[in-house]
Amino acid sequence: MPPKKYSHINFKPTESVANAARSALQLRRQQPPSRRGGTAVGVARARQLANRQQVSPSTAKRMKAYFDRHEVDKKAEGFKRGEKGYPSKGKQAWELWGGDAGYGWAKKLVRQLN
Repeated sequence: MPPKKYSHINFKPTESVANAARSALQLRRQQPPSRRGGTAVGVARARQLANRQQVSPSTAKRMKAYFDRHEVDKKAEGFKRGEKGYPSKGKQAWELWGGDAGYGWAKKLVRQLN
């Protein structure tokens, strides 16, 4: 449960964030082990988001920080459908954290926290 001072903020992932995480888990399962992207933390985050479980304020901040650091991965080969190596490990990891929908949601949460 978030602190009372954040009672005006909805920390439950949106349906689009949950859908991205669900799709990422499925996409990752379809890859051979050597081609799977994401860490144990990313997979755990995807499960949390896919199940639409509330995140904590600190998790929202970590999500935004993850996306800020890894936005450069979007420029790598294999990030976009149709490119050689799709889905890259970076693409899989990005989607595990909720993809573009997750990034937008995390930015919104952090704005509200501040």
